[in-house]
Amino acid sequence: MHTVACIIVRTVICIGDIHGNISKIDKLWVNLQSALIPSDFSSALVIFLGDYCDRGPETRKVIDFLTSLPGKHPDQTHVFLAGNHDFAFAGFMGLLPRPLDGSEFKDTWKEFEESEEREGWYKGEGFEDMHVQGKTRDQFDSAGVEFIGSVYDAGSTFESYNVPHGSSDLMKAVPESHKKFLTNMAWVHEEEDVCIETEEGLKQCKLIAVHAGLDKRKSVKDQLKLLRAKDTSISKLQQLNGRKDVWNMPQELDDKQTVVVSGHHGKLHVDGLRLIIDESGEYADKPLAAIVLPSKKIIRDTDIFSN
Repeated sequence: MHTVACIIVRTVICIGDIHGNISKIDKLWVNLQSALIPSDFSSALVIFLGDYCDRGPETRKVIDFLTSLPGKHPDQTHVFLAGNHDFAFAGFMGLLPRPLDGSEFKDTWKEFEESEEREGWYKGEGFEDMHVQGKTRDQFDSAGVEFIGSVYDAGSTFESYNVPHGSSDLMKAVPESHKKFLTNMAWVHEEEDVCIETEEGLKQCKLIAVHAGLDKRKSVKDQLKLLRAKDTSISKLQQLNGRKDVWNMPQELDDKQTVVVSGHHGKLHVDGLRLIIDESGEYADKPLAAIVLPSKKIIRDTDIFSN
């Protein structure tokens, strides 16, 4: 593999799935400040890898925290990727862009309609013009059993805005600053000059950040085009929702000096230039982690740093 030496080394911080856990991101942020040289922290590129909502109790406070960062740290660059949970939140709120092919959001229901009764899709105000991922945020399945580990575990998000789970009142309760945040989330972020430590030394690479990863079965070029365009005609984006087909580095990038960083998978996995940073997953007792480049150092909310 041809290597390119790093000329300018900028600190890049990639932070895993927060899932409504405000105490974890508060502690992790303090630990990042403690662990890094002040000038490196203050000028860092900070990439949040998505899934800010659901499961944990404080989605509203998490989004308050995230939207406050540009004002508090004006010399940093902040990137907020959409996770599959955030995509569904935006879909429920009516904040997704219209499909590029002129189709209707109801056309995205067809692929999964057989699951509607079992999953208890939302049928309240606005459901007729809602992306299928937004419709799956309701509370009960056909037997009246509240979801715990399936679909999106969205009840805590509704409750953080003081509305019942599955209520259309959420659309009024979410403040405009949060709606703007959900509307503007990136589906993919690309950086051309990122330095990373490897077995061969410090290398300059391209970085692609996407919530779940890139589908190994499809052209990287085509996937990036789709993600940049935010094409909502697709019922379920593998790059935000996938598992095994997006876990590994796409073969066509093996010799391209490209870092692919994701969250989503409930694992901490560092394999060459393929980085998966989601140590906490859905579990409250596991730490929230970040990776710092170029060193690839892992910082957690549970770390203890001396003053």
